Amino acid sequence: MITVRSLSKMYPPDQRVLSQISFQVDQGEFVVVVGGSGSGKTTLLRCIAHKEAWTAGQLIYRGRDWSSPGMLKRWQLAKDFAFLEEKPALSRNKSAIKNVLQGRLHQAPLRLLTGTLGRDEHVIGMDYLQQVGLLDKGVNKVGQLSGGEQQRVAIARALVHGAKVLVADEPVTGLDPKATEAILQDFGKLCAERQMTVIATLHNLEQAERFATRIWGIRDGKIVLDIPARKLTYGERQLVFGET
Repeated sequence: MITVRSLSKMYPPDQRVLSQISFQVDQGEFVVVVGGSGSGKTTLLRCIAHKEAWTAGQLIYRGRDWSSPGMLKRWQLAKDFAFLEEKPALSRNKSAIKNVLQGRLHQAPLRLLTGTLGRDEHVIGMDYLQQVGLLDKGVNKVGQLSGGEQQRVAIARALVHGAKVLVADEPVTGLDPKATEAILQDFGKLCAERQMTVIATLHNLEQAERFATRIWGIRDGKIVLDIPARKLTYGERQLVFGET
């Protein structure tokens, strides 16, 4: 589904962040990227989601080359790729359901101006909130929700827009254990039941071993480990993190 060949990223004047990264990811995979601070994890995700341009390399998605997307290609990619940051970009003074439907309202200028929802939009929004366990929080302002609930609103928004690929940068950092488990279980269900592709960074290796279907280890801007998810051996941990 997604093929990347020799992806490299440099910041001026000569700081190399990613070096000759290649991989293939299929539908339904939940890939977790692990690595030490400064290893290039976040930059890799931003490049995959086309939030940041890369210096060299090729990205093939559904048989098409998206390596140097213009405005039209970026718009087309935005429909299939959703990017979740550590702190989701939501409108804190708007309700959860309005955040979920924000992109749909942009297609209806009058409703965007008045802030009203049609009956059909309301039903659609509540349906997706129910899928992430927030049916009872639809009218609550996002600013009143916990961090975990806000991430689930962001997931519901990605679903309502038809995202096929979810790229998440440290989506559970700072969340309590219960919220963390719920979010990671949600990712697993999206992959298993909707055949979505999820690529996420996690700083907690045990969470990666438990919830992912595949683990990438990145060090010094290179993928040095690519295995089906399981408990890493001492040698594998040393390879990724340089532990002694």
